[in-house]
Amino acid sequence: MKTDDLITLMTHDAPVGMRYGRALMIALGAGIVVSAVLLVVTVGLRHNMASVFETARVLFKIVVTLVLAVLAARLAMRIGRPGAETRFPALLLGVPLAMVAAAVAVELSVLPDKAWRASLVGQNALFCLFFVPVLSLAPFTGLFWALKKGAPQNPAAAGATAGLAAGAIAAAIYAWHCPDDSPLFLATWYTIAIAGVTAVGALLGRRWLRW
Repeated sequence: MKTDDLITLMTHDAPVGMRYGRALMIALGAGIVVSAVLLVVTVGLRHNMASVFETARVLFKIVVTLVLAVLAARLAMRIGRPGAETRFPALLLGVPLAMVAAAVAVELSVLPDKAWRASLVGQNALFCLFFVPVLSLAPFTGLFWALKKGAPQNPAAAGATAGLAAGAIAAAIYAWHCPDDSPLFLATWYTIAIAGVTAVGALLGRRWLRW
């Protein structure tokens, strides 16, 4: 019997509690709500939120983080199911990366060289590195709980995907507060924060998501 067939048979024969898809939806919903409430009751929304949507950079920041969060959550949905196709959903993660790269190229082409450093550093780089992981805690915990109800064939990859999705969700929520709108800031500090959560997810997944 092939290994994939054996894995599928084992999951079919296993006692069924809550199904993985339902668990993941609950985890995502609860994680998003908790993180959003945490943002509102701590640092709050951006004070000029009513007018910032007139700025293309703000819209881009919110849209690209949402796209990443959706695509990462979609990959998490698949990676917890044995034998499910994950290559194409993983390749789709290149879409937001390409969007950010294009935005950075445009930014560098229109800004004078002397303004690059100010756009890169922004006002809240260190806070971004701290608060995005904090906001990721609820979705991160929920996604790990859901993945334990699935059957990921690669625990480290599943953990990394959970971390990526949680970090992206946190970034998408934090974007509603963050006053730094430059694509250079987004490409640097948001990426570092999300990558950190992803790395932690991979390390924890290797141990906690084993069958």
